[in-house]
Amino acid sequence: MHSGIAFAPETSGAAGTTGAPFSHPKSVVVFDLDGVIVDSFPVMREAFTIAYAEVIGDGKAPFEEYERHLGRYFPDIMKLMGLPLEMEEPFVRESYRLAGQVPLFAGVTPVLEELRRRGFRTAIATGKAGARARHLLETLGVLHHFDHVLGSDEVARAKPAPDIVLRALELLGARPEEAMMVGDAVTDIEAARAAGVDTVAALWGECDAAELLAADPHAALHRPDQLLALCPAVAEVA
Repeated sequence: MHSGIAFAPETSGAAGTTGAPFSHPKSVVVFDLDGVIVDSFPVMREAFTIAYAEVIGDGKAPFEEYERHLGRYFPDIMKLMGLPLEMEEPFVRESYRLAGQVPLFAGVTPVLEELRRRGFRTAIATGKAGARARHLLETLGVLHHFDHVLGSDEVARAKPAPDIVLRALELLGARPEEAMMVGDAVTDIEAARAAGVDTVAALWGECDAAELLAADPHAALHRPDQLLALCPAVAEVA
C-alpha cells in the first residue's frame, strides 16, 4: 500500500492532480487498450451479443457480467462465466468487422503525440489478442504512436498476472520504477503492482470507478489530458 491517491478533480485541467504521486521519475507509459485508448464497449457489446446468439441461441446475452471481467483474456472470461469457448470465433470475427466503428477517446491522440515529444516510450498491454489489438489501432491510425503493442495471447499468463507488463518493460528496455501503467480495470492495477510498476486509474470510460479506486492506484484521472501533469519531459527528470 502507498500513502494515498493523487486525485484529479473532474473539473480540473491537466495540472489538477495533487502533485506527482510517484517516488521515481518516469520515462515509460504502459496503457491498457479498451476503456483507456478506445471506447470499444458499444462494439464489444454488439460482437458479444452476436456471438452469444450464434453459439447459445435464444436469451439475453449476459454482457453486464462479461463487463465485470474486462481486462482479462477472452477465453479466460468464458471459463469464469461458464460459457463455451466456441464463442471466441464469432466474437473475434465481429470485432474485426466492426473495428472501424470503434472511436478513440477524445483527447487521446494529442496526449500520445505530446508524450512522444517529451521523450516518453509507450506500449499497449491489453487483454485482447495482440493481432486484433494491432489491427484496431492501425485501423484508427494510431498504431505508430506505440513502440510495442502486446496482447494476452503473447505471454504465458494474462492479467492480473504481471507477465504482459514485464514483457512490455523488457521490450522497452525499462526498469519497473521508470514506468507507469494506465488502466481502467482492477486487473490492470493488480498486474502493474505485481510487476513493480506504479499505477494510474483511467476513469473516463465505462469503468466501475469505486471498484477501481478501491484497488488503491497511485493516481486517478478523469480525462486523458490529465496524464500529462504526471509526465514532465524525460530530459527534465533524467
